[in-house]
Amino acid sequence: MVRQNGFTLIELLVVIAIIALLMSMLMPALARVRGQARTVGCLANLKQWNLISAMYTDDNEGKLWSGLNSFGHWWPWQLEDRLKDWKMNKIWLCPTARKPIVDENGIPAPTLNIFNAWGIYKDSQTSSITGKTYNAGPNGIAGSYSINGYVLSIPNDAAFVRDVPAIYGWRTPNVAGAGHVPLFMDALRFDLFPLDVDGPAEYEFASWQGESRMIRCCINRHDGFVGMAFLDFSARKVGLKELWTLKWHREFNTTGPWTTAGGVQPGNWPEWMRNFKDY
Repeated sequence: MVRQNGFTLIELLVVIAIIALLMSMLMPALARVRGQARTVGCLANLKQWNLISAMYTDDNEGKLWSGLNSFGHWWPWQLEDRLKDWKMNKIWLCPTARKPIVDENGIPAPTLNIFNAWGIYKDSQTSSITGKTYNAGPNGIAGSYSINGYVLSIPNDAAFVRDVPAIYGWRTPNVAGAGHVPLFMDALRFDLFPLDVDGPAEYEFASWQGESRMIRCCINRHDGFVGMAFLDFSARKVGLKELWTLKWHREFNTTGPWTTAGGVQPGNWPEWMRNFKDY
């Protein structure tokens, strides 16, 4: 009897099962590689913001942006036109968070999560300090990153939002310990003014809500980390619990109630953060 060429049904099923098993083993590794690539892309963006900041301070007597009022608000409107526009300046967007919460027609996203970008802002802003009006650019301003509001050069007799005195601010990168001072980071708004008593979000995707400013950057975009640039113009991953140990302003308590040194207990953290590294 002549045997016909080809596979039997059982042989085909065995091959399919083997392929499925191999795919199940490879998918987690591929997901990790994709995640690592997004983190690398995020840090590359932040390094570009470092370069922009360095060039700005070189041209402005060593000082960073001031914002448009005595609180330091609306600093992105002071950027050059080519840097404001979120479509022209791709470094506004972390690879994990490219879609703004409001679309180009002003329609809000149906749901908000940590993988949304903030914006789009198309309105003009007038400075209460200089009286000058600043436009948002043809496509508006939107992004996935924030500046540490305490680096902005507000007037000496003013105070940052939340009544933090201007003298606590940094103004310039030419300070001791600049490598421990946040400059830019993954975030859900374009400026942040955290206090050491600010707690994290109760739920992982609730970071758009509440008065705490720390929750706007305590977001799980990079597997327990966020991308961050520092005032010495370095950039690296920062653990979510590490955020409270950084020197946001000159009097920020880096051993406050949300740090290991300050006595935080595992059960104090919301459940979604408990498995992350302690600091």
